[in-house]
Amino acid sequence: MHPHISCLFSLAVKPAELAEFKALIATIVAATRAEPGTLVYEYSVNEDNSTVHILERYNVDAVVSHVDTTFAPFGQRFLELCTITSLVVYGTPDAEIRKRLDPFGAVYMTPFDGFSR
Repeated sequence: MHPHISCLFSLAVKPAELAEFKALIATIVAATRAEPGTLVYEYSVNEDNSTVHILERYNVDAVVSHVDTTFAPFGQRFLELCTITSLVVYGTPDAEIRKRLDPFGAVYMTPFDGFSR
């Protein structure tokens, strides 16, 4: 099994609620920062503030805890403020991880060559 799981979310943000969305994200990022198994957790926005990407990378054993414990209290409000338009998952997630990511429409990309440093 690959030691890391990486996710790239693409979100459509409701323009009228961008300020509230950013405030919510600041709270989620602060909570996620405390997770030792979260290696990358970055939000980026396009020029017209309509599309947000989330780049995430976890130790394989940290994904379930992030979804179930850290993100769960914010999930409902998050989904009221944006629409997930795509989720691409890199690595070799097990059944428990897939159970958490499948509801977001995950597309799984399995590594076959290359390296990480």
